[in-house]
Amino acid sequence: MILTVVALALIVVMAMAIARAFLGPTIYDRILAVNLFGTKTVLLIAVVSYIAGRPDFLDVALIYALINFISVIAVLRFFEYGSSKVNDKVGKDA
Repeated sequence: MILTVVALALIVVMAMAIARAFLGPTIYDRILAVNLFGTKTVLLIAVVSYIAGRPDFLDVALIYALINFISVIAVLRFFEYGSSKVNDKVGKDA
């Protein structure tokens, strides 16, 4: 019963994060909201896996957390520099 309430609360927080991602005044607010959504998704996967009695979903949650972290860093670098530095260095060497 308590875990079901926790799962519903996580869904509400995820909906609020999506609303903030659409309404954020700056790009950094939107990226932060998307990162929050990804973090809450990892928590939701963990809670649902415990409710369902399937601890193997925790591996999926960990992989999703790593992908979320890497993608947020990549998007921030893209907006900071305008393009990826790897492609610029390759183009200059050729």
